[in-house]
Amino acid sequence: MILHSQLSDSELRSKIRKNEILLGGNKKLKIYGLLGCKSGKRMKKENRVFFTDVQEAFQNGYRPCGHCMKEEYQRWKLQQI
Repeated sequence: MILHSQLSDSELRSKIRKNEILLGGNKKLKIYGLLGCKSGKRMKKENRVFFTDVQEAFQNGYRPCGHCMKEEYQRWKLQQI
């Protein structure tokens, strides 16, 4: 997990281009989603984190976003019941 506040803009762009960062998350809400998600783009920089893959997000206790990852969210929701 990489904190957005620890990356410069150029480092962030470089990691995204190299596919070192594939998902973004909100550390307060413990939600992860796609980098292009409108919900994710609205969050504050100090709350934003990045992941290399879904497994890393799950290992850190994050759940899928209900907006940009609808199928994954529904599967997660069914497991919580």
